[in-house]
Amino acid sequence: MNLEQAITTALEYEGRVHKTYSEAVEKAEHDVARKVFKTLCDEEMGHIKYLHERLEEWRSKGTVTVATLDTVLVSKAAIEAGAAKLRQRLESGGREVRGTEFESLKKALDVERETSAFYKQMVATLNDEGRRLFERFVEIEEGHVAIVQAEMDLVSGTGFWFDTAEFDLEKA
Repeated sequence: MNLEQAITTALEYEGRVHKTYSEAVEKAEHDVARKVFKTLCDEEMGHIKYLHERLEEWRSKGTVTVATLDTVLVSKAAIEAGAAKLRQRLESGGREVRGTEFESLKKALDVERETSAFYKQMVATLNDEGRRLFERFVEIEEGHVAIVQAEMDLVSGTGFWFDTAEFDLEKA
């Protein structure tokens, strides 16, 4: 796959992820879930814009500039603080988030994993210019996977946060 094909394919992946979050925003019944989906939806739109710019640059100059690609990902402490607030809401009678929002999270996790795998493949197979372009996407998409998984774990009450047990049954 050449760089133009990789960017075009990346646009397809980003389009699917954006559509998933856009639909989730529309279906969300809870403000917290809607806010999470909207934030991720906006970020994916930023990825689409960035990739369109790189594609136009490639087509006009035959090269791409690896410009800064910002992310809404915040520190782990900020995510944990937000999770604590959400946990309090859920414990005060809000476990119904498991319905529509949970299904949307499952869809989001699937498309984020697929997209992340695609970017990893591009980093492994493209030349230096392509590798540099997609390395940042790997970081960001893996962060999205972590956020979505954390949200799923939180609302499903699995007792895990970022794949770490919140409690130890043997110590209970």
